Amino acid sequence: MRHCACARKHGGALTSNVIPSPRFLVFCDGDAPGLRHLVERYRNPAEMALLCCRSGQFYSRASSCHFSNVSSSSTVPWYRAQLDMKDKERKRRSEPQSSRVSILRDPGVTVVEKMTREGICQQLLENVVYCKDPFVAINKPQGLSITGKEQEELSVLALLAELQLHLGLGSDLHIVKAAPKESSGLVLLSTCYMTTKKLEDYYALCRKDQKPTATYCAVMAGVPNPAEGEMKAALKLEQIGDCRMVVPVTDPTKGSLERREVKRTLTRYKVLDSADGCALVQMQPMSVFQAQLLVHSTLMFCRILGDHTYSARVGTVLGENIYVPVDIALPRTQVLEEKILRRMHFTQQQMHRMPLHLHLQQLRIPGQSPAEGDTILTAPLPPFFQRTLHLLGLSMNKQLCSGRDTSTTK
Repeated sequence: MRHCACARKHGGALTSNVIPSPRFLVFCDGDAPGLRHLVERYRNPAEMALLCCRSGQFYSRASSCHFSNVSSSSTVPWYRAQLDMKDKERKRRSEPQSSRVSILRDPGVTVVEKMTREGICQQLLENVVYCKDPFVAINKPQGLSITGKEQEELSVLALLAELQLHLGLGSDLHIVKAAPKESSGLVLLSTCYMTTKKLEDYYALCRKDQKPTATYCAVMAGVPNPAEGEMKAALKLEQIGDCRMVVPVTDPTKGSLERREVKRTLTRYKVLDSADGCALVQMQPMSVFQAQLLVHSTLMFCRILGDHTYSARVGTVLGENIYVPVDIALPRTQVLEEKILRRMHFTQQQMHRMPLHLHLQQLRIPGQSPAEGDTILTAPLPPFFQRTLHLLGLSMNKQLCSGRDTSTTK
């Protein structure tokens, strides 16, 4: 073992002063009169070791100075650890309260059932994103029915006359295309039935040419694999218990397709961003079928956030995703993993209030003349949707999140 002059000088006295070197620590008491005083006062090695530990020093009894592989950064003074804990607690308390609450409180979720007729009409008028004869496009909230199938249910159809009056339109409005009741997003209205017929023919031609006309954004629990592709499935409506549900058909017969009991459906999708088992996904339906996007998501072993009808079809066994048979996967409140609930500041008991995170963001309409080209109508994401993206660490391409602007493609 190597010796130093001070060790020989002090005859192997109790050493406690720490002199750092590039790779080692040298223990020596030659330059530490204060510590020598402590050594004389605390003769008990155990007491000295405890004192040195509290003061951030190292302790060793040796007959000479020696080299140690112990790093000085491996010991933290007890008072420093307590101060660090207090600093962390102070920072946590200083965080804005809004960062620790769910979307139910900040920014809040529109509950149509609790709104008055005048309140809903005013909200629709404030969210007109396009108005050029003969079309009017409105960004509707989730939960607002389009036609009002249930008795006394408030709907867009029931408010058309009031919207026409407030917008100062000379002709009656009618519905051309709209996001489903539980979804948010665009509602396209028109004042000209002839133009509407041309638009329907245009949409039929686009489907035939596999040209997307509608673009949805969805937040999913689960990440589609691959990140971009197509989901094809034959679907049909089937009565399961008291519910009329959309179910996939594995091998449809030619007769069922000809009788239109079963329909082949197609959805294009692309993962825009993903984080910790959640994803922001762009979905473009290339066919039209009830609940098509919800069912296609489950076939990718993903669940759209807030889907309380079909998400029970996706289960997990030993960490692996499975598809639960449709006859036992009946509608129920969506169940999410604990880590997702924590990030959204939700509890499972609150999940029945989770809104569907499916937003009809873009619609394509043809120009008035061939020279104008197509127009892309865009509806901004609702506040609760944007807040969810923030909580889950997801972000959207700026081009897709273009707000109230409309763009024209030639």
